[in-house]
Amino acid sequence: MDDPTDRDELSRRLDVAIRAVEEAGRETLRWFGRKGLVVELKEDRSPVTEADRAAEGVLRKVLLGAFPTDGFLGEETGTTSGTSGFEWICDPIDGTKSFIHGVPLYATLVGCRSIGGGGCAAPALGVISIPAVGEMVFAASGLGAWHSRGGGAGRGAAEPAKVSIAATLSGGLFTTSDSTSFDVRHRRDARDALERASGLTRTWGDGYGYLLVATGRAIAMVDPLLNPWDAAAVMPVVVEAGGRFTDWKGRPRIDSGDGVATNGLIHESVIEILQDRD
Repeated sequence: MDDPTDRDELSRRLDVAIRAVEEAGRETLRWFGRKGLVVELKEDRSPVTEADRAAEGVLRKVLLGAFPTDGFLGEETGTTSGTSGFEWICDPIDGTKSFIHGVPLYATLVGCRSIGGGGCAAPALGVISIPAVGEMVFAASGLGAWHSRGGGAGRGAAEPAKVSIAATLSGGLFTTSDSTSFDVRHRRDARDALERASGLTRTWGDGYGYLLVATGRAIAMVDPLLNPWDAAAVMPVVVEAGGRFTDWKGRPRIDSGDGVATNGLIHESVIEILQDRD
């Protein structure tokens, strides 16, 4: 994004994305910890709640209210086509299982990408928010990555987000999702190998794990099961923070069904471990 006009457009879109995520986050908190929360199972057996649908409604309203000709892809409401060449990709509650159990490490995710030119480019901006913790990290191509604490601070009180400078897996924290996800992929051996190579492992999965990578507290986050709405916000945030985001084959994609985020220095080491166990 060398064109100042493009940077201005991205900056404007980032402001709206932050506002949308803040409003959706407040909506999730209205439901968080509520007794009698209705939980349903979707066709893929993953859970969905009233809170997921309400928060996605907020995201859709704010984003398409500001950019009515954009496309929209939401985990709960599917795809709405647009004509502008831009598409918003959103997950209102990334970590619904955590949310249901009262764990505050669920995330609200918003990414935006250009879909012109006959293909889908990498997302150009992303916002990862942990509403119940009051942390947010956001980025846009060429504009850097930024970290805010306290909730509702937006861009004004944010500080630069930077990945860890650790040069080996043994020198940092490795985060990942639960064992069941690896079992579904028949890849428990890959997880075991990464744990053995790492200095510390925690299963702080979902968007929270990626936020930790982007802010230098974790060195890697590995996801065996990943949808585009899980990855779209993550890729630009991690990259602008100085790291790398790819699929398990090392390709910078959000639609492969899996994902790896690292500080960049250890990325090839992680990919090598994963490929050795394909």
